Amino acid sequence: MVIRFAKENELIRVNELRKQVNDLHVEGKSEIFKAGFNKELQDHVYTIWKDLEQKIIVAESEGMICGFAVLHHIHKPETPFMQERDFMDIDEFCVDKKYRRQGIASEMIAFIKAYTKEQGINRMELNMWEFNEDALAFYEAVGFKTYRRYMEMMLKI
Repeated sequence: MVIRFAKENELIRVNELRKQVNDLHVEGKSEIFKAGFNKELQDHVYTIWKDLEQKIIVAESEGMICGFAVLHHIHKPETPFMQERDFMDIDEFCVDKKYRRQGIASEMIAFIKAYTKEQGINRMELNMWEFNEDALAFYEAVGFKTYRRYMEMMLKI
Protein backbone atom coordinates (compact mmCIF):
# COMPACT_ATOMS: atom_id res chain seq x y z
CA MET A 1 0.00 0.00 0.00
CA VAL A 2 1.33 3.40 -1.01
CA ILE A 3 -0.25 6.74 -0.14
CA ARG A 4 1.02 9.58 -2.33
CA PHE A 5 0.03 12.64 -4.31
CA ALA A 6 -1.98 11.88 -7.43
CA LYS A 7 -0.67 12.18 -10.97
CA GLU A 8 -2.75 13.99 -13.55
CA ASN A 9 -3.27 10.83 -15.61
CA GLU A 10 -4.91 9.21 -12.54
CA LEU A 11 -7.75 11.73 -12.33
CA ILE A 12 -10.03 9.52 -14.44
CA ARG A 13 -9.76 6.81 -11.77
CA VAL A 14 -10.23 9.44 -9.04
CA ASN A 15 -13.46 10.41 -10.79
CA GLU A 16 -14.64 6.78 -10.67
CA LEU A 17 -14.24 6.94 -6.90
CA ARG A 18 -15.86 10.39 -6.73
CA LYS A 19 -18.87 8.84 -8.50
CA GLN A 20 -19.13 6.26 -5.69
CA VAL A 21 -19.30 9.15 -3.20
CA ASN A 22 -21.87 10.98 -5.30
CA ASP A 23 -24.03 7.85 -5.56
CA LEU A 24 -23.86 7.40 -1.77
CA HIS A 25 -24.94 11.02 -1.28
CA VAL A 26 -27.82 10.64 -3.75
CA GLU A 27 -28.99 7.53 -1.91
CA GLY A 28 -28.75 9.24 1.47
CA LYS A 29 -30.15 12.70 0.59
CA SER A 30 -31.87 12.55 -2.79
CA GLU A 31 -33.72 15.79 -2.06
CA ILE A 32 -30.34 17.55 -2.08
CA PHE A 33 -28.04 15.61 -4.42
CA LYS A 34 -28.67 15.02 -8.12
CA ALA A 35 -28.41 11.50 -9.50
CA GLY A 36 -25.75 10.80 -12.09
CA PHE A 37 -22.23 12.04 -12.38
CA ASN A 38 -22.49 14.64 -15.11
CA LYS A 39 -19.70 16.22 -17.13
CA GLU A 40 -19.55 19.29 -14.87
CA LEU A 41 -18.91 17.06 -11.84
CA GLN A 42 -16.33 15.06 -13.79
CA ASP A 43 -14.54 18.21 -14.95
CA HIS A 44 -14.42 19.62 -11.41
CA VAL A 45 -11.52 17.31 -10.54
CA TYR A 46 -9.38 19.26 -13.05
CA THR A 47 -10.31 22.55 -11.34
CA ILE A 48 -9.15 21.03 -8.05
CA TRP A 49 -5.96 19.77 -9.74
CA LYS A 50 -5.04 23.27 -10.94
CA ASP A 51 -5.76 25.01 -7.59
CA LEU A 52 -2.50 25.63 -5.72
CA GLU A 53 -4.31 25.51 -2.36
CA GLN A 54 -5.63 22.00 -3.01
CA LYS A 55 -3.95 18.62 -3.33
CA ILE A 56 -5.27 15.22 -4.34
CA ILE A 57 -3.80 12.18 -2.64
CA VAL A 58 -4.34 8.58 -3.67
CA ALA A 59 -3.97 5.19 -2.09
CA GLU A 60 -2.46 2.63 -4.44
CA SER A 61 -2.50 -1.12 -3.91
CA GLU A 62 -0.89 -3.47 -6.43
CA GLY A 63 -1.05 -0.82 -9.15
CA MET A 64 -4.71 0.08 -8.53
CA ILE A 65 -5.87 3.43 -7.17
CA CYS A 66 -8.21 2.31 -4.41
CA GLY A 67 -8.73 5.53 -2.47
CA PHE A 68 -8.38 9.28 -2.74
CA ALA A 69 -8.79 12.46 -0.75
CA VAL A 70 -8.91 16.13 -1.67
CA LEU A 71 -7.01 18.38 0.72
CA HIS A 72 -7.69 22.08 0.82
CA HIS A 73 -5.52 24.46 2.82
CA ILE A 74 -7.84 27.17 4.14
CA HIS A 75 -6.78 30.37 5.85
CA LYS A 76 -9.50 32.49 7.44
CA PRO A 77 -8.38 35.89 8.68
CA GLU A 78 -9.45 37.26 12.03
CA THR A 79 -12.87 38.93 12.10
CA PRO A 80 -14.62 40.92 14.84
CA PHE A 81 -16.22 37.70 16.07
CA MET A 82 -13.71 34.96 15.16
CA GLN A 83 -10.03 34.24 15.66
CA GLU A 84 -7.76 33.76 12.67
CA ARG A 85 -7.89 30.14 11.52
CA ASP A 86 -5.51 28.09 9.42
CA PHE A 87 -6.49 24.49 8.72
CA MET A 88 -6.38 21.61 6.31
CA ASP A 89 -9.85 20.73 5.10
CA ILE A 90 -10.41 17.19 3.89
CA ASP A 91 -12.91 18.11 1.22
CA GLU A 92 -13.48 14.68 -0.31
CA PHE A 93 -12.47 11.25 0.99
CA CYS A 94 -13.19 7.79 -0.40
CA VAL A 95 -11.93 4.24 -0.36
CA ASP A 96 -13.30 2.02 -3.13
CA LYS A 97 -16.07 -0.27 -1.86
CA LYS A 98 -13.98 -3.33 -2.83
CA TYR A 99 -11.04 -2.22 -0.67
CA ARG A 100 -12.74 -1.12 2.53
CA ARG A 101 -11.96 -2.53 6.00
CA GLN A 102 -8.31 -3.14 5.09
CA GLY A 103 -6.75 -0.18 6.90
CA ILE A 104 -6.42 1.96 3.77
CA ALA A 105 -8.46 4.87 5.13
CA SER A 106 -6.41 4.90 8.35
CA GLU A 107 -3.18 5.01 6.33
CA MET A 108 -4.61 7.87 4.27
CA ILE A 109 -5.44 9.82 7.44
CA ALA A 110 -1.91 9.19 8.77
CA PHE A 111 -0.47 10.56 5.49
CA ILE A 112 -2.76 13.61 5.65
CA LYS A 113 -1.78 14.28 9.28
CA ALA A 114 1.93 14.11 8.44
CA TYR A 115 1.52 16.35 5.39
CA THR A 116 -0.56 18.86 7.37
CA LYS A 117 2.12 19.04 10.09
CA GLU A 118 4.84 19.46 7.42
CA GLN A 119 2.92 22.49 6.16
CA GLY A 120 3.02 24.00 9.66
CA ILE A 121 -0.72 23.56 10.13
CA ASN A 122 -2.01 22.15 13.41
CA ARG A 123 -5.68 21.61 12.59
CA MET A 124 -7.55 19.29 10.22
CA GLU A 125 -11.27 19.61 9.52
CA LEU A 126 -13.83 17.82 7.42
CA ASN A 127 -17.56 17.76 7.03
CA MET A 128 -19.75 14.77 6.38
CA TRP A 129 -23.39 13.91 6.02
CA GLU A 130 -25.08 12.55 9.14
CA PHE A 131 -26.67 9.60 7.28
CA ASN A 132 -23.21 8.16 6.57
CA GLU A 133 -22.86 6.26 9.84
CA ASP A 134 -19.88 4.18 8.65
CA ALA A 135 -17.92 7.34 7.86
CA LEU A 136 -18.85 8.89 11.20
CA ALA A 137 -17.67 5.79 13.08
CA PHE A 138 -14.39 5.80 11.14
CA TYR A 139 -13.69 9.51 11.61
CA GLU A 140 -14.37 9.27 15.34
CA ALA A 141 -12.15 6.18 15.58
CA VAL A 142 -9.20 8.09 14.08
CA GLY A 143 -9.67 11.05 16.42
CA PHE A 144 -12.04 13.54 14.79
CA LYS A 145 -14.58 15.19 17.09
CA THR A 146 -17.76 17.05 16.23
CA TYR A 147 -17.48 20.74 17.03
CA ARG A 148 -20.33 22.09 14.92
CA ARG A 149 -23.59 20.63 13.67
CA TYR A 150 -26.04 21.60 10.92
CA MET A 151 -29.66 20.69 11.61
CA GLU A 152 -32.81 20.74 9.50
CA MET A 153 -36.55 20.71 9.95
CA MET A 154 -38.74 19.64 7.05
CA LEU A 155 -42.04 21.51 6.80
CA LYS A 156 -45.22 20.41 5.05
CA ILE A 157 -46.39 23.07 2.65
